[in-house]
Amino acid sequence: MIGHLRRIGVGRVQTLLNSSYKTTMEVQILTSKTHSAANAALPLSQLLDLNDSKDAVYGALDAWVAWEQKFPIASIKQVLIALEKEQQWHRIVQVIKWMLSKGQGTTMATYAQLIRALDMDHRAKEAHEFWLKKIGRDLHSVPWKLCNSMITIYYRNNMLENLIKLFKGLEAFDRKPPEKSIVQKVADAYEMLGLLEEKGRLLEKYNHLFIETGKGWNKNFRVVSSKKNNKSDERKI
Repeated sequence: MIGHLRRIGVGRVQTLLNSSYKTTMEVQILTSKTHSAANAALPLSQLLDLNDSKDAVYGALDAWVAWEQKFPIASIKQVLIALEKEQQWHRIVQVIKWMLSKGQGTTMATYAQLIRALDMDHRAKEAHEFWLKKIGRDLHSVPWKLCNSMITIYYRNNMLENLIKLFKGLEAFDRKPPEKSIVQKVADAYEMLGLLEEKGRLLEKYNHLFIETGKGWNKNFRVVSSKKNNKSDERKI
């Protein structure tokens, strides 16, 4: 009988211990979730108020994600969107570089965002260096939109040799420019470098882009030209 009561007592103690352990774990999980939720979004004002140094920004971002079980890539994207709205290009560069240093966000979309931020922060040379290091080695699969962005950066910053080299690299993979604005930038680069023959060959090669996208203009031009010719003929008569 005593042994039976002892067994019951032991069972109750074990139940109490299990219940206590379960409660403790639930509190820890809840605390963790509460902390995670509180840190789900780094206040933009806090990020903007930081000293303009790599150590300050990286330190704040490291502290922000320290308690996260998974890298908060979605929250980082929200921060970057908010920074873009504020046109905080220098800070965007810092955040993206920090993210890449963690081995996160290594996508073409992130690379494109970084290149744009570098350009807007007047760091075209650095954008060029990043392009060569991370993107330019694999031109056969880089989206044309991103290639066009880099061509535009080269064009605006008078980096004409780099522009032509990039375009020729794309042509080497038999990649055709999707729009005439790209070809026009390359043609202008050839002209500014005094390479008029190359410009002529380029425009002849991609003449179809100008015809297909400029049908309306060509038609109006022909009408105006026709009217001018008729008036000229009337004067002669």
